[in-house]
Amino acid sequence: MSTLPAPTAPTAENGAGPTTAEPPDPDARHRLTAVTGLAALSLDAMASVAYGPEAIVLVLAAAGAHGLGFTLPVTLAIAGLLAVLVASYRQVVAAFPDGGGSYAVARTHLGRRTSLVAAASLVLDYVLNVAVAVTAGVAALTSAFPGLYGDRLWICLGVLALITAINLRGIVDSARAFIVPTAVFVGAILVMITVGLFRDAPVSTAASAGHASVLADNATSVGALLLLKAFASGCSALTGIEAIANAVPSFRAPAVRRAQRAEVALGALLGVMLIGLSVLISRFGLQPVEGVTVLAQLADASFGHNTVFYVVQFATMVLLALSANTSFGGLPVLLKLLARDDYVPHVFGLKADRQVHRHGVVWLAVVSAGLLVFSGGDTNTLVPLFAIGVFVGFTLAQTGMVLHGRAARQWGKALLNGVGALLTGVAAVVVTATKFHDGAWLIVIALPLLVALFELVHRAYGRIADRLGVGRIPEPPHRARSLVLVPVSSLTRVTSKALTAAVSLGDEVRAVTVCHPDPEDRAHADALARDWALWNPGVALVRLPSERRSLGRPITAYVRHLAKAYPDTQITVLIPEAEPERLWQRLLQNQRGAVVAHAVRRDTDAVVCRLRFRC
Repeated sequence: MSTLPAPTAPTAENGAGPTTAEPPDPDARHRLTAVTGLAALSLDAMASVAYGPEAIVLVLAAAGAHGLGFTLPVTLAIAGLLAVLVASYRQVVAAFPDGGGSYAVARTHLGRRTSLVAAASLVLDYVLNVAVAVTAGVAALTSAFPGLYGDRLWICLGVLALITAINLRGIVDSARAFIVPTAVFVGAILVMITVGLFRDAPVSTAASAGHASVLADNATSVGALLLLKAFASGCSALTGIEAIANAVPSFRAPAVRRAQRAEVALGALLGVMLIGLSVLISRFGLQPVEGVTVLAQLADASFGHNTVFYVVQFATMVLLALSANTSFGGLPVLLKLLARDDYVPHVFGLKADRQVHRHGVVWLAVVSAGLLVFSGGDTNTLVPLFAIGVFVGFTLAQTGMVLHGRAARQWGKALLNGVGALLTGVAAVVVTATKFHDGAWLIVIALPLLVALFELVHRAYGRIADRLGVGRIPEPPHRARSLVLVPVSSLTRVTSKALTAAVSLGDEVRAVTVCHPDPEDRAHADALARDWALWNPGVALVRLPSERRSLGRPITAYVRHLAKAYPDTQITVLIPEAEPERLWQRLLQNQRGAVVAHAVRRDTDAVVCRLRFRC
């Protein structure tokens, strides 16, 4: 046998080599523009400004007021890393327009096993992002309305169901639904920063009044380790940066250009918000307190404790809950690529109408619901597990792009990605070490287990492909003698239809009926034999005796006997079934056909045909 050549397709990187006009896309209305892509795929990153600056402040508070003075320098370092990541993922979008992000980069430049680590880290991060986002949004709601606290799990599941339903209608519909909340949140934060810059002192401190400060006393020095921990904690604000690169195929043509624009817009907005909030923290001398978020204190200081303050809080709550949508946009595309490479079931590669990978969306919703039930809707149970996976993905993507730039002799890009890989790698190690005892050990265990599962699925598909001769030219088809078996239990129009179909399919047809030793069953079998002889359809009736009350075993035993006696004969079992007019009437059927079909399919190599006669 010869091997079929693998199909090849020309590729072109952004700005490298000639390009050809892309054919019109009939599904363009179901794909994203740069604006809708920003709304659908950036909610996770946008919402991170609600907890990124706070993570920095809480770590630096251990060094007292002196430590808080380093809030802006740490944020500027994170903003610098953000710029590196945006530049890197713009390159990833151009080099890998089929999506996949760090998985696609690692598969090409770092090897198969490393790419599976990248994929596993992304899968874990996407799933955890859904659970954390929903619980954080609901936590903000229950903070405003404490009476709902006891029902927070059901509220979480309701929000998850809403987001899932919207995404099952298509990524464009989800983007349109989330444009307004995203615009309101970003607008509120930018206005708050602008107003706060014109304040000489906080307008109000009512939000933090009566709450205990978490600032350490008598601390006068800030060590490098503390700054490193603050940097790693603040990097949680960078989660979601990779989502656009993972979902490039979801954009309208030219997909690469639109995705790159969305990536740059995301980086610019996120950078401005992070730096602006840190400037306000330093300007107002804000100190972290128990029970009140840093963002709430900043809104209070800039606007006062009025209606605008509550608008900011409500917008934050909504965006936190909806930021789970980033996972619904990115994970199904990643699963499609993994299915294409035989690492997850191929069903994840199927698309429904509106360009929706429904199996990926539903699977993500089910697993996330399980996490919500496990955590009881409590954010603190899930936060220690969050963001580790995305740092691993960042590091592998940047490392792969270093090799990509070196191969293309683009030394400036290779250096840029190398710096990014170093910083995100350090952040991954620090976050894992500092959160290990808080639950991060679960990720350390889950990551290799998920990689092992990918390998298991891949080996199974490899064995199936080998048995099927995938990629090899098969032997030419030839006609073989055909024997058709028709299980019968009585003489009806269904029996006549089945025999008519059977004689059209096979060279020889045999009707078979199972006979049990009970007197009543023997009498029924004898009556069928007499009626058969009187009817005389020209097809032999074979009685299969069975000591047990079983239908499938006697028929499969007879099929195996025929296969051994006639090895060159194609055996087909044609099972006639009546299909009622009403759906509920199917409950009245005895399901004999399903039992026989399952037994024959499981225990023999015979072809199974189920002929349905519609009543």
